[in-house]
Amino acid sequence: MQVVGYEPSPDAAVVLADGGRLERVGLAPGTTLAYTLGERHCAGTVQGEHHVACERSTAPYCSVHERPHYDPATSDEEHAVYLAAFAPHLFKVGITKTRRLETRLREQGADRGAHVYTVTDGEVALQVEDDVYADPRLTQWVQVSQKVPGLHRTVDERAWTALLDDFTVHESFGFDYGLSLTDQPVPETLLTGTVSGVQGRVLVLERAGTVYAVDLRDLLGYELTDGEEDRELQSSLGAWG
Repeated sequence: MQVVGYEPSPDAAVVLADGGRLERVGLAPGTTLAYTLGERHCAGTVQGEHHVACERSTAPYCSVHERPHYDPATSDEEHAVYLAAFAPHLFKVGITKTRRLETRLREQGADRGAHVYTVTDGEVALQVEDDVYADPRLTQWVQVSQKVPGLHRTVDERAWTALLDDFTVHESFGFDYGLSLTDQPVPETLLTGTVSGVQGRVLVLERAGTVYAVDLRDLLGYELTDGEEDRELQSSLGAWG
């Protein structure tokens, strides 16, 4: 059994493959997971409802099965240029197809979002994004490692409002992922524990009194066996005490 895919919030899940068959394991709050991670190799490819395995050692994907990246410049569909806030004060500019705007913000785990431009196609969207990125308060990329320290915090509303004051906001968004954290979770790669929730592609698990933050992409390619992980993990007391 191998982790061959994942789905971020709002309907988060991990996709497992066993002998070519696929199984979607939902990550709703309260779900109990009990898997042990084994060796990691290329996650292969999913073709419809069937998985084609790959034994190459490169993970999560080898050069043959690396997923193609979306190129907005090739899309003639209407795009939105948006701003996203990640607590407490990481702000980014991005682009997506207008019809996917709210979904895209949730997939990234944004705490706030604002639609600031609507353009005719992906190529124009890229040009506008680059122009907006000239604002020193903004970035075009926010890594998961930058998001985890803010999972238990709230957005700096003063800074966010000041940023939006410089744009015409067509629609704004606020998201609550239901994590209710009081401290920063411990970054870890595991699939054992009780699901607290998922923010973007960050799975939050509680195990033995410690709350962990797992980047779902870091699970891709791992072979799994049934049963709780028994290796020694860093505890919240050791991490933050």
